[in-house]
Amino acid sequence: MYKIVKKEVLNPTVTKMDIEAPFVAKKAQPGQFIILRVDENGERVPLTVADYNREAGTVTIIFQVVGASTEKLNHKEEGDYICDFVGPLGKATDIENKKKVCVVGGGVGCAIAYPVAKGLMEKGCEVHSVIGFRTKDLVILEEDFDKVSTKCVKMSDDGTWGEKGLVTDALRKLIEEGNEYDEVICIGPLMMMKFVCLLTKEYNVKTIVSMNPVMVDGTGMCGGCRLTVGGKVKFACVDGPEFDGHLVDFDEAIKRSGTYKDFEKGEREKTCNLYKKEVEGNA
Repeated sequence: MYKIVKKEVLNPTVTKMDIEAPFVAKKAQPGQFIILRVDENGERVPLTVADYNREAGTVTIIFQVVGASTEKLNHKEEGDYICDFVGPLGKATDIENKKKVCVVGGGVGCAIAYPVAKGLMEKGCEVHSVIGFRTKDLVILEEDFDKVSTKCVKMSDDGTWGEKGLVTDALRKLIEEGNEYDEVICIGPLMMMKFVCLLTKEYNVKTIVSMNPVMVDGTGMCGGCRLTVGGKVKFACVDGPEFDGHLVDFDEAIKRSGTYKDFEKGEREKTCNLYKKEVEGNA
């Protein structure tokens, strides 16, 4: 069992937790992920390692409430326990020998982008961050990005926070201002990553993306997280989760990503109703 030592609500749908998991904290690196189960009957949920504290033995996760399992997890409080917490899994981000990198994060993907930016900064890299959200109410980790970025450009779709526009608008401006990046690392919604990659391809800038397809076992056996990269089948859990963005078949990935959306929505509604009945019964 793994203890929740801290819980923080970042916005109406996103929650941050510090989990007591010393063996995971000892080995975790930026870009890797864990798989957890809330209880013995729960499904396996992959979540990126958002941060870690080796001395305290804790691992930070940030998750968006989208299905039954994340709804159950969100009802846990500080001092509660979760059943399983396995990791670190996947390949770590290559943060060595980089002079200047632009990290692009969109929405809850910023939770994955942050440890990458932090890791690069700690290696002496000049980090430019571009972070984008639909609106001010959904912003997360603003102060954290400020601390690990030489330059941080903030964008919102509706102009209520930072500059109005898309992350691609900001990235194009940075490139055209003469910034020469060793690479761009992009993490966020699939459609956002697709258009960032189309943009960087114009300028011949190497681009790495972090993929998060449906995943079950996290060891490459189930095949649920398969992707087409450079015309070959790859598995996000063991070959990734990071890949050369210019080689990823985003159209295929986008099509597959919507397979279980209706199911997830239905299961979350059932779970919410169960919690509601429980509260009413105790009233």
